[in-house]
Amino acid sequence: MSKVQKVWATQILDSRGFPTVEAACQLDSGEVAVASVPGGTSTGTYEALELRDGDNQKFLGKSVYNAVKNVNEVLGPGVWGLDVNDQDKIDKRLIELDGTKNKSKYGGNAILAVSLASTKGGALANKQPLYLWVNTLAKRVGINAEIHIPSPIFNMINGGLHGAGNLDFQEFHVIPATSKTYSDSLRMGVEIYMMLGKDLDRRGAIHSVGDEGGYAPNLFTNADALEVLYEAIKQTPYQMGRDVFLGLDVAASVFYKNGEYTIRDKSAPLNDDALLDYYKYINNQYHLALIEDPFHEDAWDSWKKILEAFQGQLTIVGDDILATNMERVQKAIADKACNGILVKPNQVGTVSETLEVIKTTRDAGWKVIVSHRSGETNDWFIADFAVGVGSDYTKFGAPARGERVVKYNRLLSIESELQQKNI
Repeated sequence: MSKVQKVWATQILDSRGFPTVEAACQLDSGEVAVASVPGGTSTGTYEALELRDGDNQKFLGKSVYNAVKNVNEVLGPGVWGLDVNDQDKIDKRLIELDGTKNKSKYGGNAILAVSLASTKGGALANKQPLYLWVNTLAKRVGINAEIHIPSPIFNMINGGLHGAGNLDFQEFHVIPATSKTYSDSLRMGVEIYMMLGKDLDRRGAIHSVGDEGGYAPNLFTNADALEVLYEAIKQTPYQMGRDVFLGLDVAASVFYKNGEYTIRDKSAPLNDDALLDYYKYINNQYHLALIEDPFHEDAWDSWKKILEAFQGQLTIVGDDILATNMERVQKAIADKACNGILVKPNQVGTVSETLEVIKTTRDAGWKVIVSHRSGETNDWFIADFAVGVGSDYTKFGAPARGERVVKYNRLLSIESELQQKNI
């Protein structure tokens, strides 16, 4: 049995320059595992609380010194002496110490930092790659997880809160066919990304880069972004609908106000039914593979309508509406509100709770997409996690910026390792 000897934390910066929590877990063998917590820009109401200090004299209120203190003084000592092989017990101790429904006492970011570091510690103790240890944890909760590299979803164009005030919809995706190997999929994504940059330059569409590495071009409508992507793909050897598909993360809660949705594609605000009609139009034009967060996070009836309307055609993915929250997931399954989930460990706060959510959605026959956040670090934990739980897809952003690329490169390393082992 390998025990947690000590846990400590410090404040570091994420990819946006915002403070976040990094934790280290030292085992009684002397080995140390380090993990850091990402942060979201577009956050759902039902996520675990990300504790920030609110002191405008330090990092404009974004510092996380209190969360770090909570790890160093309460959460870390609370798991000292526990068996690092028993992740469920470690996470339950963290949850008990906090005692709130949304982890607001000590902070979901503080709790997750300890949970991630101890999971990495378990891999060290068992002398396994992290993805294999995660696979062991997944099987313990009943996930029939086959070790494989998930298909990547590339966020090529950033809008909404991830962009530059340019577009209403938050993400415009390129999704290689699931029949492709991971390395081929990555090459496709990079080549399309490069071609898109050239095409935007040719059009004179000013393109900065958004939070997740995708271009943030100066376009007139959301449909323009899909058209630009479509035209860029046509200039590559890849065929739409066979080699590659398009997808959307609408993040509709951001542009929902007073019962209406305001988008630049339409001259007047839209109600839920009118917005659904617009999605039908877009799908007829571009044959999407998925739509994420098409309505605001409490529009349950509209979610049911869109799933019924597109059943068998594409995946309706819940992010803000679900927030990796078991109660929300169970309601969505019962209501038939979606058939895919975006999984983000920092939305719920512990690795064990994340695994339970994946088990529940897998049992319901949903697609599982393991996702990064807009404020990322160079920690590649989420790449190993996606492989270990056997997710269908990963979402790490564009194939650009170090905090995104480190995760894509990690999957390349795992792919090579699996080939060597013939797994």
